Amino acid sequence: MSCPTLPSDFPGPPAYVDCWNCPMMKKEMDALELAFRRKTKITAYLVDYIRKYAEELAKRDPKYVYKIMDFCGTHEWTIVHFGLRSVLEMAGVRNVELVAGPGCPVCVTPSYYLEQAMKLAFDGVVIYTYGDVFKLPAINRVNGARSLAEAKARGADVRLVHTFLHAVIDAKKHNKPSVFLGIGFETVAPGYSEAILKGLVPPNLKLMSLVKLTPPAMFYALDMVREKPTDYPISGVIAPGHVSTIVGGKAWAPVAEQYEIPVVVAGFEPNDVLTAIAEILKQLKNGEHKVVIEYVRAVKWEGDLKAQSSINTVFETVDSAWRGIGYIPKSGLALRERFRQYDALEHFGIPDLTPERWQYDLPPGCKCAEVNLGKAKPTDCPLFMKACTPDRPIGPCMVSVEGTCAIWARFGGGGLALEIAKEIGIAV
Repeated sequence: MSCPTLPSDFPGPPAYVDCWNCPMMKKEMDALELAFRRKTKITAYLVDYIRKYAEELAKRDPKYVYKIMDFCGTHEWTIVHFGLRSVLEMAGVRNVELVAGPGCPVCVTPSYYLEQAMKLAFDGVVIYTYGDVFKLPAINRVNGARSLAEAKARGADVRLVHTFLHAVIDAKKHNKPSVFLGIGFETVAPGYSEAILKGLVPPNLKLMSLVKLTPPAMFYALDMVREKPTDYPISGVIAPGHVSTIVGGKAWAPVAEQYEIPVVVAGFEPNDVLTAIAEILKQLKNGEHKVVIEYVRAVKWEGDLKAQSSINTVFETVDSAWRGIGYIPKSGLALRERFRQYDALEHFGIPDLTPERWQYDLPPGCKCAEVNLGKAKPTDCPLFMKACTPDRPIGPCMVSVEGTCAIWARFGGGGLALEIAKEIGIAV
């Protein structure tokens, strides 16, 4: 899911700081809902299959809970908005738990880089960022500002863009020192690498590469959940659809092999997610653990080879810090030596984070790291919907459209669950 947030001087829609209320976002949500309503018969079949598979698995151990983790903020949005957890519960499925994983790149961006961006902004550097980064709270204030939004309100030049290319176009117009905050997963990386390879980036625009890689995070999260011996491990994974268009289904094969669990690459409609759940339970019933691409309309086994080549040409894989979590091996992208002239940190003499210099960067009491790793639910956090709300976010998970806490805060409580349950005949 994406929210176009364009500066007012760009062609197209005006800038919408609140991505949740952006007309394009609403249009996307309405389209998903309409698509679902045309396919409720399929939904009924899928829920029935899930129930049957769950019942067969319960015969082996009535108390065992099969935890299925999704690794995409848009999957979590679909699950919560359409109330799929509640739908399964109303269908009598008691031994399956849907767990949110690290599906939000904004949420895991270390506060350090945000603070450095604010310092540059106050020094006269133009900062380009996506809309859902605008209100991301830092752990330390810079000139009284806790976010780029507050920095802008205090006179800093912070500009919202939809893509790196929009920043390129704007930077060429004013020729001022500029930095683009390159936040995202593998999906956005080709946009950065292609612009660099094609020589489109002007000398005054630098990139702060904050791209995170999903497969290493998946390994890390699965290990973290397994560290708690009193809890059930993850039994299956719903792999991210957008990321998989780039990395392909093959990227998840090591997960299925090493952890001996099913992995399904799914699309974003409710029936896509339900199909993934049914497939995972079917594999568990049959004693299988393989990668299946449900999202065949967009994802290939090999992925986008051209995009992969572009990324690998411009970037190298490095150990990377994740907010509140620490360093995950080989989980980030840094510009290769031959492209360092585009590197914002090097150009402005900003020392990069290291494992020795990294410090825990979440506010006291915030459980965003545990939520991102699937070790806690948003409702487990003492700040959730009390001190920390969508209007007054304290933790990073309450800001982005892909943040689990923000999704639960806005759509929690069942969503369309009762309506869906009635349409498929499991509620009156």
